[in-house]
Amino acid sequence: MIIIADGGSTKTNWCLVTDEQKKIYFNTEGYNPYFVSEAYIINSLKEGLPTDLQIDKITEVNYYGAGCSVDDKKKIVQGAMQAVFTNAKVNIGHDLLAAARAVLGTNEGFAAILGTGTNTCLYNGKEITHNIDSLAYILGDEGSGCYIGKKLLGDYVRGYMPEAVRELFWETYKLTPDEVIDIVYTKPLANRFCAGFSKFVYDNTVNIEYSRNLVKSSFNDFFRNLVTHYPDYQKYTFNCIGSVGYNFRNVLEEVVKENGMTMGNIIRSPIDNLVKYHMEVSFK
Repeated sequence: MIIIADGGSTKTNWCLVTDEQKKIYFNTEGYNPYFVSEAYIINSLKEGLPTDLQIDKITEVNYYGAGCSVDDKKKIVQGAMQAVFTNAKVNIGHDLLAAARAVLGTNEGFAAILGTGTNTCLYNGKEITHNIDSLAYILGDEGSGCYIGKKLLGDYVRGYMPEAVRELFWETYKLTPDEVIDIVYTKPLANRFCAGFSKFVYDNTVNIEYSRNLVKSSFNDFFRNLVTHYPDYQKYTFNCIGSVGYNFRNVLEEVVKENGMTMGNIIRSPIDNLVKYHMEVSFK
């Protein structure tokens, strides 16, 4: 049996493929090695994996994860996965490669992630050939759920929110500005905390214009600081995975067109396409 996993900073989508090629899907939290340790991942997997999962019968784990672009971070995830899946060969890849394979297959082009975090690349049909560092959530990640959440929280703390939105925010979360600052700067996993507020932006109906402008400004920053710096970027279609790109795709399409690109594949999660890829490799 083999496992394929697509891991973001917030959530990991898993698929177990049995010897009979039956597919079983499940989820755990996300494991970005920039924010969590090997021990944390091990404990989380032991608590979060399905209780009926026959771990000892799994022979291969193919994990694509946020933060797994450099060797020292990959080793954190590799060690954790190997400690849990003791009889399996463990392969760790970057979530950006998963995104490119999911939206482009074996074709060259531009691929992006717009989820809790952001990433972008050019892909030659096999490997990533050009990547501009997203700088993660403190310095960058423009266009991401975290970035949108930070903009929203900034407006709330500074008093820039329209009154109706501010009232709805208070009714929903019961957080004072001081409590927001305390959580962001003293509690762990601030990126997830901030990203969680992108749902509020999506659900807000008391002032749709405010939410739309907030999202559009985030996507404009994403294009200005990342996408437009790729050589000849306008010759490619815009392809991305992630809940933020998928949920706000109407606003995204507007920004894509304004920057001289055309929309390509926009999908929420790459897991189905990754499963198809690995089934072809493992069961051919």
